[in-house]
Amino acid sequence: MPPSKLLKSLLLTLPVLALPASAEEEYKLDKIEVIGHYANGVGTSDAASQGTVTAKLIENRPIMRPAEILEFVPGVIITQHSGDGKANQYFLRGFNLDHGTDFATSVAGMPVNMRTHAHGQGYSDLNFLIPELVERIDYKKGPYSAEEGNFSSAGAAHIHLFSKLKQGTAEVTAGNNHYQRELLAASKEFGAGTLLYGLELGQNNGPWQNPENFRKWNGVLRWTSGAPDNGYSITAMGYQANWDSTDQIPQRAVESGRINRYGTIDPTDGGDTSRYSLSYESRWKSDNGTTALNAYAIKYNLDLFSNFTYFLDDPINGDQFEQADDRVIFGVNASHAWFSRIGNFDTINKIGIETRRDNIDKVGLYNTVARERIATVREDQVRETSAAIYFENTFTWTNWLRTVAGVRADSYRFDVDSDNPANSGNTRDHITSPKFSVILGPWAKTEYFINAGRGFHSNDARGTTITVDPKTAAPADRVNPLVRSKGTEVGLRTEIIPGLQSSLTLWRLDLDSELLFVGDAGTTEASRPSTRRGIEWNNHYLIKSNLLLDLDLAASRSRFRDSDPGGNYIPGAIDKVASLGLTVTELGPWFGSFQLRYFGPRPLIEDNSERSNATTLAYLRTGYKINKDWKVALDVFNLFDRQASDVDYFYASRLQGEASGGVNDNHFHPVEKRTFRLTITSHF
Repeated sequence: MPPSKLLKSLLLTLPVLALPASAEEEYKLDKIEVIGHYANGVGTSDAASQGTVTAKLIENRPIMRPAEILEFVPGVIITQHSGDGKANQYFLRGFNLDHGTDFATSVAGMPVNMRTHAHGQGYSDLNFLIPELVERIDYKKGPYSAEEGNFSSAGAAHIHLFSKLKQGTAEVTAGNNHYQRELLAASKEFGAGTLLYGLELGQNNGPWQNPENFRKWNGVLRWTSGAPDNGYSITAMGYQANWDSTDQIPQRAVESGRINRYGTIDPTDGGDTSRYSLSYESRWKSDNGTTALNAYAIKYNLDLFSNFTYFLDDPINGDQFEQADDRVIFGVNASHAWFSRIGNFDTINKIGIETRRDNIDKVGLYNTVARERIATVREDQVRETSAAIYFENTFTWTNWLRTVAGVRADSYRFDVDSDNPANSGNTRDHITSPKFSVILGPWAKTEYFINAGRGFHSNDARGTTITVDPKTAAPADRVNPLVRSKGTEVGLRTEIIPGLQSSLTLWRLDLDSELLFVGDAGTTEASRPSTRRGIEWNNHYLIKSNLLLDLDLAASRSRFRDSDPGGNYIPGAIDKVASLGLTVTELGPWFGSFQLRYFGPRPLIEDNSERSNATTLAYLRTGYKINKDWKVALDVFNLFDRQASDVDYFYASRLQGEASGGVNDNHFHPVEKRTFRLTITSHF
């Protein structure tokens, strides 16, 4: 039996869970020809907050860090509070997402979020990504799609790589602070398919008084055979990096002159990491449907050294600690979508399964001095296994009414073997997440959406079996393995003005508990139930064929739902985001872009008595095409040389010479100074 028929037969034997939903999306991708910067037109999505960003926009804007590619998703802000080899900070829809919790990310079908991670639940390190190889980003916000599972309550972004490049690229970039980047990427016919390869080398010292000494390399090999709707690809990726980091610093140390804005308290902080992966993606198309399969294996390692409180806990040796993570991840996902008719009504059904296994041979927390271990706080071996099944149905009732209904069921098993037997054990949990959307129109080139759904995020496996605090030996409470979220949204998308795609969204998201494993302390803290609500207005205006204007505005209100004398503000919850972009292509031999982003002040503690300042940054690119094969571009980051913060935290720390108990203070990581980078590109 052919593989496509065998897989289809297997999927159709799975139990029917509920009325179906947005299977339409995947099948539509076969028919949509992606032109221009976005594929977000009327009739292409199931929510006003859903869309696609194409490579044409990505290649025309400067990107300071690889993860900033996610800022093409309207409302997303990317910052950093440590070295360039560490996962970034993510902000979206009233969330400080930390390093990725509640925002699911994938690359070439492989999940990026790390569960039960040494540094934080949902840790998403995108430094292995080569932006020039990204074909498109499909994004969704809110828990409305049955295809989206763990970590997707705030949103999800799926990054797809090219299978074939139009031309080869050799690129060299140089900038201040010893920044260097070299890229070689091309594709060629190989056997019965196309072989794409990419190699990136990079280094950077940054503006820090303690040079970052960041070094990395990335490599990609991708072989593709067949057509996008009837073929398969095999992708191998490799990444390694090491760095010395300047983490957030206390405001009082700067104001007293002890250090300047780019100084550090502990110059031995830093880390090294690696990620190697092999993945398979395939797709078969029949007369009335499509079948998709992907499988992957990932080998990941991290050693991270941090010191956020300096001498608060240990006045002799200091508070530096190491977080170590060594794991292998395996996963297999499959789906089948098919068309049918019920009477005079068109319907699309989709069923899918997802499996993932994390074999974590070591996830550890250690006390260190200058990166030398002096004590083990805890060291665990974890096996975390999950399986999911989802079912969706898209039903076209009339030419102006479509519904998408679905359900998703997830099951988890956590097995923890701890160095303290009292914290060992195993736990199981499962959760069911129904989804429903109504799409009305279009009328006058305007479409209307109503979306509702439930989602979840998992908690760190160690928190589900813990009984004893690893630092204090005091009794510790276990956490719920899976935490429920519930979202609703109404919105519209219009193209009534020629050249303008505009969407407006009102949304709300409730979390049963903002449970979070605190990797810095080796314990799990259960936070309180919360509610976030907000409004988003996104505009993409193609003024001329070579001139694009983007304007994205978002405002949100985030509060804990229960009553507490300490206050109901959620620390770090971002309330206002604005982004303005102007992209010019083919102005004779010239091209360029200007990007302005703003993220507003945030409460730093629950009573809102301490707040961060707002941050406004501008990026500028000016480029010149020498001929069809050569071009040069100058990128300027932090164009106006603003003194602002990437992140701010308010907590107690202790510097040498200060009294025991420490000082409550604002700790911030400054944005980098105005930075210039010159890139010379050759196409072949």
